[in-house]
Amino acid sequence: MASDYSISVIIPTRNGGSTLPELLAMLRQQSILLDDIHVADSASADDTLKIAESCQAKITLIDPKKFDHGGTRSLMAEKTAGDIIIYFTQDAVPASRDCIEKLLIPFRDHRVAVCYGRQLPDFKANYSAAELRKFNYGAKSAVRSFADRHQYGLKTIFASNSFAAYRRTALAEVNYFKDNLIFGEDAEIVGRLLKIGYKSAYVAEARVYHSHNYTYLEELRRSFDLGVFHAMESWLLETYGTAEGIGREYVLRQLAGLIKNRHPILLADSLWRNACKYAGYKVGRRYKLLPGQIIRQLSMNRNWWDKKILKNNKL
Repeated sequence: MASDYSISVIIPTRNGGSTLPELLAMLRQQSILLDDIHVADSASADDTLKIAESCQAKITLIDPKKFDHGGTRSLMAEKTAGDIIIYFTQDAVPASRDCIEKLLIPFRDHRVAVCYGRQLPDFKANYSAAELRKFNYGAKSAVRSFADRHQYGLKTIFASNSFAAYRRTALAEVNYFKDNLIFGEDAEIVGRLLKIGYKSAYVAEARVYHSHNYTYLEELRRSFDLGVFHAMESWLLETYGTAEGIGREYVLRQLAGLIKNRHPILLADSLWRNACKYAGYKVGRRYKLLPGQIIRQLSMNRNWWDKKILKNNKL
């Protein structure tokens, strides 16, 4: 089925051979016509490129040392022509053949600049991964504007480029994604878009399977990076509110369910896992007080720190 918009899909990849075939197959089966699919590959050592070529995806090679969450996505956007640009990660697989059609519905409102879909835990998800998906991606759709920050705080700008669509004209108006962010380019751009009068839409009916089973150390490192992001982009917290309230709500909801259902092993896991997240986040917010090598060891995105050292000759 043809769309009212031209649609470009962008997928950053690195060694995505285990999930990319299913993602590309589902994209080709979508109920709505996709004008082009672009793969931005960072030196994959597996069969990612062969898979992309076999599915007629357009391939751009990215030097891994130059990959940037925001900058690479901006670069790829400029290589496409679609009115709507949809970003996937290589491990996010559409749950239905109409998920993109549903994702685009809120764009009927010309003030909606970004739509992001619901992420369901995949079949390998452990309890913690599944619960996090349930918390962040509920069953009810919503549209948010700048005025909603008073009620929803930092949740107002939540979005995920694992499965998100952007109006090209809105992206261009704010000069696309910000370069040199450790991560969080999606939340940062939504924060800027809402400030100038646009809206964001969460579309619960548009679903993909996407989750990660992090170890305790990975939880700490990812939360450390989140803390670094919030320290560097402190205007987001000043404008929309802090993250601690969201974390507290998640932990209390999870613990209440585990206590009620008497799951002592999962309860212990939850307590330790969330302690790692809290510690990582708090330390990340104060990363400037730490020696450079300690910072690098605490981070999940170590390549980002290496680039920062090369650029500035310091952390």
